[in-house]
Amino acid sequence: MKYWQKAIKVQLLSLIIGLMVSQLLFVNYCHAQNFAFEGNIKRSSLNFDFIKNLIIIPIYINGKGPFNFILDTGVGPLVITDPILKDSLAIKGIRSVKINGFGEGDEIDAFLTNNVSVKIGYASIETIPTVIFKQDFFNLSGYVGEKIYGLIGYNFFNSFLVKINYVQKKLQFSVNNGKTKLKGEKIPLEFFDNKPYINIKVETPQTGLINAKVIVDCGASHALSLEAYNNSNFPIPSPNIYGNLGVGLSGEISGHIGRVKTLQIGRFQLKNVLTNFPKYSEVVNKLRLKERNGNLGSDILSRFNVIFDYKNSNMYLEKNNRYYNPIDHDMSGIEIYMTDKPYTRYFISRLEKDSPAEKGGLLVDDEITGINFKPIDNYSLDDISNLLKSNDGQAVLLEIWRKDRTIIKLIRLKRRI
Repeated sequence: MKYWQKAIKVQLLSLIIGLMVSQLLFVNYCHAQNFAFEGNIKRSSLNFDFIKNLIIIPIYINGKGPFNFILDTGVGPLVITDPILKDSLAIKGIRSVKINGFGEGDEIDAFLTNNVSVKIGYASIETIPTVIFKQDFFNLSGYVGEKIYGLIGYNFFNSFLVKINYVQKKLQFSVNNGKTKLKGEKIPLEFFDNKPYINIKVETPQTGLINAKVIVDCGASHALSLEAYNNSNFPIPSPNIYGNLGVGLSGEISGHIGRVKTLQIGRFQLKNVLTNFPKYSEVVNKLRLKERNGNLGSDILSRFNVIFDYKNSNMYLEKNNRYYNPIDHDMSGIEIYMTDKPYTRYFISRLEKDSPAEKGGLLVDDEITGINFKPIDNYSLDDISNLLKSNDGQAVLLEIWRKDRTIIKLIRLKRRI
């Protein structure tokens, strides 16, 4: 399989769980550090891009930037996925390690360092534990559609009271002095390996209504992933489809996509929630993640105004106007990869079996040059993603460049789950 084909479906669930291992490598190596404001400043805010359910913020590293990073409650150290930064920022004091993730593959090579400073808004940290991949294995830029250099999480959230307004696309963070009146439903957090967990309730035909412990992961673009039940695979409801759920540190993660009847978080209840069911052997069993049942992603979190209060181990949820939006899977069966060299181009990297795209005669490596009689330049990668999961039965006309000729293909979107 070509490298870019393998990298495109980076459901960040896979990436973030795999990075749990890297946290262990910092024992007796890095001391805990927090961000702090300059002078008498008590709060700061910034706007963020929200693409494919991911929060993208600008940060400065060692006084240079800005660089686009994904804000992620599911990651411990700072993670630099683009190794170009190591040389361009002249990062020193590094040592080589091997990180074992999950999926079908080998360990990957990375660097560890504590010789990195970061600034976000008016806040900065002098030394932050950092993992630098030696190869841009995930190609997050190709997945998101704009240049991404890595992920940042725990040290930022642990330093402040952090408010995320997904509708206004605004991030606010302030000194956590306990004096701010917080709005919303209070949800207790538990922490394992510097990652926040909550207790939820899920209902499927096989299990009935049960309690589940899930990691709160705003760096995972999906809604919900259920990985384990009674030390085995989580029962998969019907209907479902089989497919690639993402790429872990060691390869692809396979499993099924279906829906749970209900998902309850505190007093909130959502129905027919789209859910990933990865293979137990590729996720939980390999990394021994038996203390949890799954992963709550950004497609759920973004339906609320969210406040993270790590200091007091709480999260606060307040409905926003995204709350009742449908939770839909891609209805085309296409995975798309973007390249920006020498200019922006979009390629089909994978087709799901028996999907509208496969039945419509599309092929891997086809380049999409137009959609619905508009040149592809009129669309971002996020625009295309949203279009292909918009309406059951909608016709989409694709202009394809294949083997030096243009081909027109008509596919009709179909809700398969």
